[in-house]
Order: sequence, then C-alpha cells, then structure tokens
Amino acid sequence: MSPATLDGPPRPLSVGDVVVCPNDLLGEWVAAQVTNIDPDWKKVGVLELDWSGPEPSTTDDLGEVEPLRLTHHSWNGSLSHANCDWVLPRGYRVLGRLPLVHDQRSNSYTSRWRVGDQLARQRAWDRGERDWQETGALELTPAELEQALADGAPSQNAVRSLKATGLSEVDGGRLTAIFPNLTSLTLGGSLGQFANAGKLNRLSSLKGLFISDLFGMTKADCVLPAEVPDLEYLDLHSVPHEYALAMRARWRSEVVNGTSVNISKARKPEWVQENLENPLRDWDGREHITAARFKKAVEQFKKTRREVLAMVGPQPDESTLARLMDLGREYALAFNRLDGRSPFIETEEREELFAALNTVITEREVELGRSLVAERSALLSGVEGARDW
Repeated sequence: MSPATLDGPPRPLSVGDVVVCPNDLLGEWVAAQVTNIDPDWKKVGVLELDWSGPEPSTTDDLGEVEPLRLTHHSWNGSLSHANCDWVLPRGYRVLGRLPLVHDQRSNSYTSRWRVGDQLARQRAWDRGERDWQETGALELTPAELEQALADGAPSQNAVRSLKATGLSEVDGGRLTAIFPNLTSLTLGGSLGQFANAGKLNRLSSLKGLFISDLFGMTKADCVLPAEVPDLEYLDLHSVPHEYALAMRARWRSEVVNGTSVNISKARKPEWVQENLENPLRDWDGREHITAARFKKAVEQFKKTRREVLAMVGPQPDESTLARLMDLGREYALAFNRLDGRSPFIETEEREELFAALNTVITEREVELGRSLVAERSALLSGVEGARDW
C-alpha cells in the first residue's frame, strides 16, 4: 500500500467530492457526496443525492443537487446519509467537487456503499408501489438451496443476489451453473463443507462475496482478480487458514483499486476438529471475549453437557427433572462468575448459551428416540432462575 493511503482512503477522496456509479435497480447512474472523512475509524460520510440519469461527465450534468430525503415505509423525512467503509468501490468514480449540500455528520454506520438503492425504494413508494420488492434477489434455506441445485434444476439467470446460511454442504460447481449471473453471493455454514469453491471464478460479474463458517477450501480454490475483476467486497469469516491466507495475498493489492478486503478468524484443521461439537465456537476470536474466557466457557459447557447426557435416561423420572434444574442453576452461576465485573455476555451470547443447552437435549432426544419436553423445560428453568446475564 502506498504511503498516501496511510492517512486517507486507498482511493483518494476529499470532503465535497461527488461520486457516481450505475445502479442496477434503477438502470441509471446515481450520485452521492462525501461529507466527512474519519481516518481513525476508516469511514467516510456518504450522503445520497436525489438524482439519477445517464452517465454524467461533470457535476454540471447533475443540475441543482439536493440530498435524498426518505419517506418510504417508516422513514420520516430523514436524509439518506451514513458512514461507510472508506474504500471507494471500484464501480464508483469521483465526478468532481461541490460545496456541501449538508454539513452535519451522520450517526448511522454501515460497511457497504449502496448508493441508489434507497432512491429506487423511494421512487417506488412515490409511485404508490407499497409492496415493491427488489428483483433478482433470493434468500434460501439450506433445503431450498439443495432443491435449487438438484440435478435437472433449471438455471436461474435472472438472480443477481443469493444468500443462504446454515449450510452443511454446498457445491460451487452446481451453484455457479444454476446462478451464473450473480453480483452478490452470501454463504454461511455451521462448520459446513464447501466443495469446488474454485468454480466461483466463473462468476465474472461478482461484486460482493461473503463466506462464513464453511470449510474444505484450499489455496487452489482462490477467487482470482483476473477472473472476477469487478469484485468490490471480499468478506471471509471463519474459513480454512490456508484459503484465508491465499485469498488475502491475492486481493490485498486490489484495495487501492476499490476492493474492500475483510478476512478474519482463519481456522486451522486442528481447530475445526476440536470444535465440531462446540456450539460456542463462534466466541473464539470475538472482539470482546478474551481467549481465557472462551476457554473457560467451553470447559463449562462441556462439563454441563456430560452431566446432562449422563443424567437423562430412557424413562422420565421426577428426580431426574429436579437434578436437571440443579444443573441449569450451576450452568447459570458458572457463567455469572465468568461474566464477572466486566460483563461480556450480551444479547447474542445469552441466546447462544441457551441454544447450546438446547443442542444437548436435542442430541439426547435423537439417541433415545423420544421427546424430552419436560427435561428441556427443567434444565432451562434452572438457568432462568439463577442467571444474571
């Protein structure tokens, strides 16, 4: 990275700059103005302008610019103004500079630039289209994706954005054959397997790639800048260590050309093996959870899991229910202590702690072949009665 990028955005930006880009939803070019630059947080204020039209050559082509005010759905006339990642996406260009049309900072934050999307929604609302939906976008469950990728399934050439999470497996060859025109792809697993990930190089129009908690990829599966030249967002989270390093090496030089690269939690094979049955594995590396707390949390969960599985037998028993309630209390008290004077268990962690216990009961239900409604209720009631988090 050049020395100039240490003090400012990788692609040069200044306050007052007007940036333009094509927007697929409108089929026209759109515009925004940079209102502020924050080098500490690597963010820039992006104020959308109420304009669309053919590709402009100068700021004069925009006419008298006005900020975009939103009144659709629950918006109450506020400006479409947010702090975005300071990497100007490669599909955008600086048109010129104008006096600020709004000189206040925004309190909203987002990672991605989406200039034009709110304008498209506002235009639809103004036309009276209250149920307007973005065309070409799909969000599928694992079962729905499996059906879409089945042998004999038709190609879906009109789909531009695809999101599927909770995957146990996915095949990149089938995916790119069925959805060849994707511009955005989000795939999330639960230590799932991603086969033939290198086939993503077929998606030459791809602008955003987001992969989390999927494994099986190697350095040979790298998405290459020469094959996917329009990529603006690369976000990899909890993926194989080898793949993460290779992708970072391939794409870090593209930041100055407009690709935002965010790669975290590169996992080695040993970690994957150790965490196959650990529902708290996402805590490892989470920003506000120390390694020591993660280790103690996993130890406590495993202890509780062993005791619950040993306690619940083939036949329901009143003494078992009482003991399960005690185990729930012990679980809650242990995490009360771990939370301590500098609490880290927030809403997400609280839900994950309950979900972890639910997986234990579900595991035993499968083994026994019977429902454990009373046992589940006793265990969770014990937690509820003692937790401080």
